[in-house]
Amino acid sequence: MPLDDASPARVPLADVTPAIALGPLDGRYRPTVAPLVDHLSEAALNRARIEVEVEWVIHLTSHAVVPGAPELAPDEEQYLRDVVATFGADEIAELAEIERTTVHDVKAVEYFIKRRIAAAPDALRADTVLPQVNELVHFALTSEDVNNLSYALMVRGAVREVWFPAAVALTDEVAALAAQHASVPMLALTHGQPATPTTLGKELAVLAHRLRRQLRRIEGDEYLGKLNGATGTYGAHLAAVPDADWQMVSRTFVEHLGLTWNPLTTQIESHDWQAELYADVARFNRVLHNLATDVWTYISRGVFTQIPVAGATGSSTMPHKVNPIRFENAEANLEISSALLDTLASTLVTSRLQRDLTDSTTQRNIGPAFGHSLLAMDNVRRGLRGLAVDEAMLARELDGNWEVLGEAVQSAMRAAAVAGVPGMENPYERLKELTRGHRLTAQDMRVFVDSLGLPADVTERLRNLSPGSYTGLAASLVAHLE
Repeated sequence: MPLDDASPARVPLADVTPAIALGPLDGRYRPTVAPLVDHLSEAALNRARIEVEVEWVIHLTSHAVVPGAPELAPDEEQYLRDVVATFGADEIAELAEIERTTVHDVKAVEYFIKRRIAAAPDALRADTVLPQVNELVHFALTSEDVNNLSYALMVRGAVREVWFPAAVALTDEVAALAAQHASVPMLALTHGQPATPTTLGKELAVLAHRLRRQLRRIEGDEYLGKLNGATGTYGAHLAAVPDADWQMVSRTFVEHLGLTWNPLTTQIESHDWQAELYADVARFNRVLHNLATDVWTYISRGVFTQIPVAGATGSSTMPHKVNPIRFENAEANLEISSALLDTLASTLVTSRLQRDLTDSTTQRNIGPAFGHSLLAMDNVRRGLRGLAVDEAMLARELDGNWEVLGEAVQSAMRAAAVAGVPGMENPYERLKELTRGHRLTAQDMRVFVDSLGLPADVTERLRNLSPGSYTGLAASLVAHLE
């Protein structure tokens, strides 16, 4: 019987308590990405807004910017900062209730802080001067003055305190595996075909080196902020207090927050720094994606074996399977993260004339972009920890591909020809005829080497060469990671 409108009614899952997450980051994968909630959630955005507004009041009063404003005592400054520190479930609910009236998120933050200032005489002391600075909350600010600084603080915190440490830890684990297997010879594959042997450690070191290079870029990225009014002109600031050096006030405030001051903007900070950061993180993602696909392929080839987890199921029907799901999960999440980061980077740098609102919705997806990357890193780390190297398999594969020594022999012939040894004509072509499309044994290669008429020391060196020893400087190259 086909499903149709007459199907039995079902329980509306949207009404279930506690609420069911729509997305996997807030559902299935919540434990892994939870640290980002403290930085990139809607609640974190509002807490950052409160922090910016509070610090602005303290900055104006401590620098005597507005004539007549009292200087705050240390306990009064602490009282304001405690509004940020104690922002939790009850305050989130209260702020949401205010916003239902204001229908404006930043205005709701302003009113929330003013409630706390109004309560200061009862909560702090009767003679507090805090009520006198009530109108310095959101003084001469536009919403974007608050928002751009809030997002800069949020993203900086998320990167430095959560994402970056996880990325460094992952990269260090890859580097450690590279060092551990620096001398393990392995047949290389170029275009999927047997090629000059390498070592497993050297190939892992290449990936660790690439990841670390991106981390250096990310570590050096700037976080910009601005505070200059509705169209970036300090118009309201000068109208209210014409004698203040508003550019200096703005710069010192932005730098007080630990951000880089942007002196030239429209109503919004131009978001170029975000585009630069997200491009760097996306590039890190893509290098990590390359690692995931390479490791997946090594598992498929038998280079790595997976250590079974007790009680785990690899396939619902094939009990023998141990699937490389950690690396497949990582691939998918890295692709989602990179797509989101690409969209953020490409759209945030454009705002019509002096301001449009497209960045408001766009920036609310910064959390998922970093969340999928963080989830991918967790999967890669867990996957790497469940691997073992099958060195016997690698040795068998190398021993079955003696033809890869053709490169070494023809290169030695070229060097001998330059040194004046006769009979070294057409070395590449002669090795091509011998090896291309043919499987050679150790004996086949040694007979050919003996027939060339090379100097005795060269002949001996080539006779002693095997696919397993033809790895050049691969093992020592891993030291570049130190």
